[in-house]
Amino acid sequence: MNANPVTILLIEDDPGHARLIEKNVRRAGVNNQIIPFTDGTAALEHLFGTGPDGKRHVHLPVLVLLDLNLPDMSGTDILARIKADDLVRRAPVIVLTTTDDKVEIQRCYDLGCNVYITKPVEYESFAVAIRQLGLFLAVMQVPEAD
Repeated sequence: MNANPVTILLIEDDPGHARLIEKNVRRAGVNNQIIPFTDGTAALEHLFGTGPDGKRHVHLPVLVLLDLNLPDMSGTDILARIKADDLVRRAPVIVLTTTDDKVEIQRCYDLGCNVYITKPVEYESFAVAIRQLGLFLAVMQVPEAD
């Protein structure tokens, strides 16, 4: 069993939404570290960056809470990039966005998102999803990075 706790990456450019999401995650009893990002570039650099030794470092295990509407790139591009990567593709991704377009929702599921939640988040359904997530995080086994 991997001893590292799961880190939550929150990729959300709206500070109000980010605070609300974090508050709801905490209210649901999930106490994992949350690292906030306000744009896709910084989040991808964190996920796919290289260390001082020039080697790729991967911060696993992670769970990604992803907004689709970011200032520098589309959340679907980030989702596709995560799911195309051998080391990171098993990371669960929850899309939290204002877009309720059926085509966009299906595209996210096709790309590999685990849950799609439309903002403004209805608290009870979000809390249920986060509690299930807490159970998921508690039992999740993540392969060690080489």
